[in-house]
Amino acid sequence: MENTVRRAIAGGSAFEERIGYARAVVDGDRVYVSGTTGFDYAAMTISDDVIEQAEQCLRNIEAALDEAGCTLADVVRVRYLLSAREDFEPCWPVLRRCFGEVRPAATMQVCGLADPRMRIEIEVDARRGSGGKPRGGG
Repeated sequence: MENTVRRAIAGGSAFEERIGYARAVVDGDRVYVSGTTGFDYAAMTISDDVIEQAEQCLRNIEAALDEAGCTLADVVRVRYLLSAREDFEPCWPVLRRCFGEVRPAATMQVCGLADPRMRIEIEVDARRGSGGKPRGGG
């Protein structure tokens, strides 16, 4: 059965190869997306603006979820990691736009991130099909 196969999804980040991790792992109907930053992985550039970083984090996460057969509507858990507490509230409208209807369990933590340019990192767990929205394709 395809649903029981563990599968790693690459996201295109140079960090994945250097460190040794996958952007996401599909394990049955569960999808675990690694902490994802605001890097545009195609260009390996990152904005200085925390709101733009949050938007890019979510685009990167959406791409991984899409490859796993999910959408943001399937997210059941989200973790926000920020390097500065005061950066969180400006991101709320972006986060609410993505998760306001979904209402996943959530945690925000202030911590040091791997690169001083990173201001926010977002990690999500999803369950395929839990969002109730039909998906096209396979």
